[in-house]
Formats: sequence, structure tokens, C-alpha cells
Amino acid sequence: MAALFEGKPGQTYNFGGDGEMVNIDLVKMILDKLGKPHSLISFVTDRLGHDRRYAIDSSFAQRELNWKPRRNFKEGLDETIQWYIENPSWWQPLLERAGRY
Repeated sequence: MAALFEGKPGQTYNFGGDGEMVNIDLVKMILDKLGKPHSLISFVTDRLGHDRRYAIDSSFAQRELNWKPRRNFKEGLDETIQWYIENPSWWQPLLERAGRY
């Protein structure tokens, strides 16, 4: 909404939760939240362009649009996981169609 109402046409704005981390740490956080063992992690052979971490610099959006995240990354992750736990009717059919459930 900040970009829609306050942004300049043609400008690019990145929005993030200031929660840079390496991928494996994120996977472990998700497993911990679900009460699942880290032994479920399987590693694949690296490939060209294989991401090891994700990071968004939202300082431009924060400065230009007077925007800031409403919650930190961990809070957002917890809310997202809880939503999926409470809404299996949304995601289970997707797995069934993909032949994975």
C-alpha cells in the first residue's frame, strides 16, 4: 500500500523484514516450530546460482515511503506457519494434485 499510494511511478521498492539469514537456519527454524527433527533435512548437490541466503535491503522503501515492517521476521514466520497449520484445506489439495500426499 505504501508503494501504491506514496511511491513514484516506475520506481522499484524492495520490502523486507530485516531478517537476513542463511537458508539452513531458516529450515531449522521451521522444523523447530513444527516440532520436527533436523534429520528431515536432505541436502542436494550445489548448482550454479544456488542460493545460500536471502537478503532484502528495504532501506530505500523505508526512507522514501516512510515504511517499516509491522513485525519482525520471526513473528511473521510464526504467524505464517500457524496459518498453514490451521488451514490444511487450502494446501492439502495442492499436494494431492502433485501426487505428494
